[in-house]
Amino acid sequence: MLPSCLRAKFSLQTTSKWSRTLWSHDGVKAFTISSPSLRTNALLALPRSPFSNTFKSSFSSSSTRFSARNAQNDTLAAEKRFFSTNNSQPGGPVTLPILPPKSVGIWLMASSTLVLAIIVVGGITRLTESGLSITEWKPVTGIIPPISQAQWEEEFEKYKATPEFKLLNHSFQIEDFKRIFYMEWGHRVLGRLIGVAFVGPLLYFAVKKRISKPLATRLGGLALLIGAQGGLGWYMVKSGLDDALMETPGAVPRVSQYRLAAHLGLALLLYAGMFSSGLAIVKEWKYATGAKWMGLTTSAFNEALNSPAVMKFKARSWVLTGLIFLTALSGAFVAGLDAGLLYNEFPLMGGRLAPPRDELMSPAYAKRADGSDKWWRNIFENPTTVQFDHRVLAMTSYLGTTFLFLRARSMRAILPPLTRSAVTAAFAVVNVQLLLGITTLLHLVPVPLAAAHQAGSVMVLSAMIHILLTLRKPGAAARAWRALHMQRLNGGTKTQTKSTVQ
Repeated sequence: MLPSCLRAKFSLQTTSKWSRTLWSHDGVKAFTISSPSLRTNALLALPRSPFSNTFKSSFSSSSTRFSARNAQNDTLAAEKRFFSTNNSQPGGPVTLPILPPKSVGIWLMASSTLVLAIIVVGGITRLTESGLSITEWKPVTGIIPPISQAQWEEEFEKYKATPEFKLLNHSFQIEDFKRIFYMEWGHRVLGRLIGVAFVGPLLYFAVKKRISKPLATRLGGLALLIGAQGGLGWYMVKSGLDDALMETPGAVPRVSQYRLAAHLGLALLLYAGMFSSGLAIVKEWKYATGAKWMGLTTSAFNEALNSPAVMKFKARSWVLTGLIFLTALSGAFVAGLDAGLLYNEFPLMGGRLAPPRDELMSPAYAKRADGSDKWWRNIFENPTTVQFDHRVLAMTSYLGTTFLFLRARSMRAILPPLTRSAVTAAFAVVNVQLLLGITTLLHLVPVPLAAAHQAGSVMVLSAMIHILLTLRKPGAAARAWRALHMQRLNGGTKTQTKSTVQ
């Protein structure tokens, strides 16, 4: 009995029952058909997959064409050899490449958009000092906020026991508390929404065999990271609820900047994983259905990618992407230490390019008697040094992107067209991000500007990921489906001509 994916009428005429196709990102799922006639009919039924709208136009209508099977022998034999796991044996098993449908890519990009949203909401939560308003972590029941007045009073009493209330917000009334509570509650609910929106479709696509096991495993890893992100978020909040802050002279109730940076870093990794996978799937789908790859033919793209200049350009793009990620992480330290409220001028700091050395490397931050930890504690715990480091990293990222843009213009003859467009977009985004950063600093970190600046960092990272995607070859499944598509287009034309002559 044929597998369910091949249960289709052995005809090229349009039917209401389309055969099911097995999909994957970069894997191949093989099935064996012992009968040569069934294998031929299976190959002829392949267009009744999600590619049917594209293939159907080339193989529409007539049963007369199907009766001309002898005229298609060469084409079908080539297809058998192409998909065979043992090309040396005629009549061997047929291998069907698995390619995720476009809907998988759209779902992943929509999920990355939700991650971008929660990054921005998280930034606003930090800027409005709302993150410590909920003193417990209830992954399931916490989705329902207080409803009755008694429940609100209970939550408020819990907040009154925190260092933040005792040291900063002791004048808060319950209405003030509700404002910051809803901000943090919205942030947590959005995190739960991301988990449901990601895990649900992932299970569906995996069960329906729309994605391969390797891709399902990678996406399953992202799902685990979503759960870990929730736990890390609570671990971060706990650092701001520690009563030891009451015993530290001059302490400010806030979360650990180390845990804040880890929380943001994991969110950026989740975003990058979803965005890059989704965009790659969409591009490979278009390529498999006949579009050019990054604006070039396959042979021209391979030739360009093997060029030493392009290889060096790609390596520089990777380095710059890492630098931009590091710059975004340094921004978490700036936020965690409120370092943006110092030296609200640009490009100078206190009338000089850099603050005094003894201020950048203050011995007051060393905790060891010998002062051996002074240098790294100043880098991560001294607000002045943290802001200076963020400025240096930001300007280096900006200059690196500018250099990449100028280099792309000088390489327009060999770079793929889509790569040149992606670099131009990255240069435009990094200019906007630089202006946002300077404006945020000069205006003492207003919430709207600071939130836009945080979103801008994700946009710059997205632009760099896009550049890297334009410098990669299509996956094996996409190449296989494209080869089949082109063979069928050429074979169909020849068959139609011969049928007309007859």
